[in-house]
Amino acid sequence: MLPHLRAFGRSLTGNADLADDLVQETMLKAWKARAQYVPGPASMKSWAFVILRNCFLSQMRRRKFTAEYDEIAAERLLVAPDDQDDSLHLADVQRALLMLPVDQREALILIGAGQLSYEEGAAICGCAIGTMKSRVSRGRAALQAILESGDMPRRSSDELPSNEAFRAIMDHVDELTGGAPAPD
Repeated sequence: MLPHLRAFGRSLTGNADLADDLVQETMLKAWKARAQYVPGPASMKSWAFVILRNCFLSQMRRRKFTAEYDEIAAERLLVAPDDQDDSLHLADVQRALLMLPVDQREALILIGAGQLSYEEGAAICGCAIGTMKSRVSRGRAALQAILESGDMPRRSSDELPSNEAFRAIMDHVDELTGGAPAPD
């Protein structure tokens, strides 16, 4: 469960360290509230995802009173080039994911990477199943458009992923989401 929480936390925050802090806070809250967990239609995994999401939203509300960290500006200060093509493509996808609205990003990560069902994802986000399917569908389309257009902040050494690389990524998402696009 922890790797899935970390992946979801990272997709929300865009930073591995912040995601680890978020997961740690989630696990502390879950441990304190363990007596309140009632086994039933919602799994323990879904319950933990709800706690993580609520922690993230609370942090976002508090964040409006603090200065924001500019990761792209920090990357420009780095001197060592990254010569690994796969990591470049993954970095492109990660930056494109961060450009998506939070609701679409959440849906893609929960359903695609988190391997949750649409029902579990909808319960975590507090929306209808059809809304969750629509968010996944719109998120996939927006992610594809961003990656194909190249309209994202990039490091100077990055190259756009090839169509084959993008299709491989989207095929993997298709496998995880059942392959059928959701109706809007």
